[in-house]
Amino acid sequence: MKKAANSDIIIKKNKAVINMKIVNLDACTTNPGDLSWSFLSKYSDDVKIYDRTQPEDVVSRAKGAEILVINKTIITKKTIEALSPELKYICLQSTGYNVVDMNAANEKGICVCNIPAYSTNAVAQEVFAFILHFANQTDLHSDSVHAGDWCACPDFCYWKAPLFELDGKTIGIIGFGSIGQKVAHIAESFGMNVLFNSRSKKDISDFKTAKQVALDYLLENSDFVSCHCPLTNETENIINKENLNKMKKSAYLINTSRGPVVDEQPLADALNSGEIAGAALDVLKAEPANPANPLLSAENCIITPHIAWAAKETRQRLLNILDKNIESCINGNPQNKVN
Repeated sequence: MKKAANSDIIIKKNKAVINMKIVNLDACTTNPGDLSWSFLSKYSDDVKIYDRTQPEDVVSRAKGAEILVINKTIITKKTIEALSPELKYICLQSTGYNVVDMNAANEKGICVCNIPAYSTNAVAQEVFAFILHFANQTDLHSDSVHAGDWCACPDFCYWKAPLFELDGKTIGIIGFGSIGQKVAHIAESFGMNVLFNSRSKKDISDFKTAKQVALDYLLENSDFVSCHCPLTNETENIINKENLNKMKKSAYLINTSRGPVVDEQPLADALNSGEIAGAALDVLKAEPANPANPLLSAENCIITPHIAWAAKETRQRLLNILDKNIESCINGNPQNKVN
């Protein structure tokens, strides 16, 4: 059996920089072995790194840690109580922090730091990989050529599905933070018109076509609807049956934000009935995907395994910010603090 990239790594130094135990409970997705955790040894002579941690092992592995590094490991109130009073900092390898019971962290005076704005370019790139998939159908035609269809064709070219230009199309962006704005800039470079919906007023002086509009207007007038909103009580299931019915039949839905912003069964129903033209998703409500998820068998539904953030350069940027977060915690002035 191949040994996991970070399996049970212990970093020890002969001379301690600071007497503070650091434990990383789920290192593998951020760094499966192509990057380095060596920066952690700057801060402690006692660093333990695990590829992944099952819920029943969280407390035993993290016991005594003053700095806990996590990605998707769930840190419950019970866990926080078991790790107190030693635990002082929880440093996330992600932007989202819903895996941590924030009320419990606040009660115990535990500082929680996240990684903001590290994946803007990569996520926007994934959005346009999806958009261009629908516009150009590259994989469909490549597969056809390799199957011999071009060799047997009497003409110099053919196409197996309608193709279309992005110029003049309208993209509707739900959530207009750093990623939403990057998507808007790229869209305008393709000649697309931009509509966006945001809970706050945005400065659009850097854009040629961008208009802030109500959600209903955005859904009714967009050729592509791309979700870039945070997951809140207001945005959970924002893409539901009612709102899907407002979209054009020729429109495509893209979600690279959070899985729960999409109500999955109504989306599958809309795809299978032709209520919308297609969907492309990098996130699902349950990850890894549940075999019973209706979207796995839905018509014209592209799903990737939460990889919009996974470019090597993006993950290195994440580690660079994590490095600074840990340094700031040790120096008593935490950066990117979310509580």
